[in-house]
Amino acid sequence: MTRIGRSDLDVFPLSLGGNVFGWTADRDTSFAVLDAFHAAGGDFVDTADSYSAWKPGNSGGESETLIGEWLASRKPRNVVVATKVSRHPEFRGLSAKNVRAAAEASLKRLGVDTIDLYYAHYDDPDTPLEEAVAAFADLENDGLVRYTALSNFSADRIRSWISLAQAGGGALPVALQPHYNLVHRNDVEETIIPLAEEFDLSLVPYYSLASGFLTGKYRSTDAAGQSSPRAEGAAKYATPQGLAIVDALERIGDAHGASIASTALAWLRAQPTVAAPIASASRPEQVPDLIAGGTLELTVDEIAELDRVSAWTPGA
Repeated sequence: MTRIGRSDLDVFPLSLGGNVFGWTADRDTSFAVLDAFHAAGGDFVDTADSYSAWKPGNSGGESETLIGEWLASRKPRNVVVATKVSRHPEFRGLSAKNVRAAAEASLKRLGVDTIDLYYAHYDDPDTPLEEAVAAFADLENDGLVRYTALSNFSADRIRSWISLAQAGGGALPVALQPHYNLVHRNDVEETIIPLAEEFDLSLVPYYSLASGFLTGKYRSTDAAGQSSPRAEGAAKYATPQGLAIVDALERIGDAHGASIASTALAWLRAQPTVAAPIASASRPEQVPDLIAGGTLELTVDEIAELDRVSAWTPGA
């Protein structure tokens, strides 16, 4: 188990991504994935109110609704649910009125009294940051939200949020959710991790498997013939360095009897301030690799090898 920042949220160190629920996973499949994850010890689920509004025929909130139906059906113990605000078609931005309305809508869809971890999904340049900070503080004070977190915010804006919260006597965020993985390291390691260390924040990274590239499934920049909606996003990483990273993951994983995906998640878990990478599964048979990614411990030498093969030049 791992603790998220200064909170009392102790979770399995791998978060199940809910972005596929209502998109590439229908209700029955979503339930099967959640069942498999929970049965294996998983207890941390990540979603957003906007998932999956991008699918034709959807309007947003489908993932939350399916998770809520699963919670009501299974009544699992001690499951931590994180969700987000600012991108739902009906609740865009971080104005105080919008944040309150969106949180109430998420609570209804999830069927819970309190949201465990509530993210500002994206920064909102049209709303004064003071207003957004106060809106989240009010949600915590009123018991709608247990803890606040930030996703896709720059380091400067995170620092400004914290300063405003401190000045107003409000609760500080406990987690950050950046895009971070073996093929996308620069900004997080240069600017976000130092900030997280300074303020005792935990990272809960998304795109942990680089849209599936770090599963080893995509070894060509040509996505033609791939049926997955993520194929094009994953294939762009099939550069000489990207393929060298996958080869190293495969070699290290074989030494542990682990998959490429599990090994990539284990590397991410070993990075400073990372509490629980997010990874999704569109089929229940994919869940064991995710669970293994939450338990596999790499050696110091193996982490160093992966660091080397994925090395980048700071500031470049």
